[in-house]
Amino acid sequence: MTREQVRKRILDVGIVPVVRASSAKQAIAAALAVAAGGITILEVTMTVPGAIDAIRKLIQTLGNEVIVGAGTVLDAEAARQCFDAGAEFLVTPGLDLGTVRAASDAGKLIMAGALTPTEIITAWKGGADFVKVFPASAVGGAGYIKALRGPLPQVPLVPTGGVNLNTAADFLRAGAAALGIGGELVLTSALNKGDMGKISELAQRYLSIVKQVRETESNPVLTSA
Repeated sequence: MTREQVRKRILDVGIVPVVRASSAKQAIAAALAVAAGGITILEVTMTVPGAIDAIRKLIQTLGNEVIVGAGTVLDAEAARQCFDAGAEFLVTPGLDLGTVRAASDAGKLIMAGALTPTEIITAWKGGADFVKVFPASAVGGAGYIKALRGPLPQVPLVPTGGVNLNTAADFLRAGAAALGIGGELVLTSALNKGDMGKISELAQRYLSIVKQVRETESNPVLTSA
């Protein structure tokens, strides 16, 4: 999978599920549920115990059908471990230019975390393919994304934190390139109960929101063209 192909998939799907779980087994089950709901890209966070093995097993199970990436990657060494396991992209919670360089050196896509305009500009100039705005809800939610899009229309922003069924459409209308969705999609309660069907159902609902917004909005950021 090339960097550009991963970029296109993120833009096309419009959602990057953030899979956090208390075990690798649970993370794998959650990822499979997300895929069953129609979302063909996801990230497994490095906070999952045995995350590297989970990534490797998911790639073996899902093959080319679903693009698997690694999230909460904090440094270049962790980045290399993720790539060795087969991760096709990285997501970071904050800005570490060494990690951005490691992804670039490997020819892989990276979604670098940032919050302030200065951090966002630094991430973009440093080579990030997308900038993850985290925690988006803490600084104004969709209104903050809209404000950033004014001076930074060329930067594809992926708000994460506070994205849910009630706010997803607003973030997209504000100009988000895609949405990072964690606990509001991969529900801890569903994981604990083994209710994977609930997660698949939510995946479908979020995809429906993306489709509806794109049918009514003409924001060029929302397509891969």
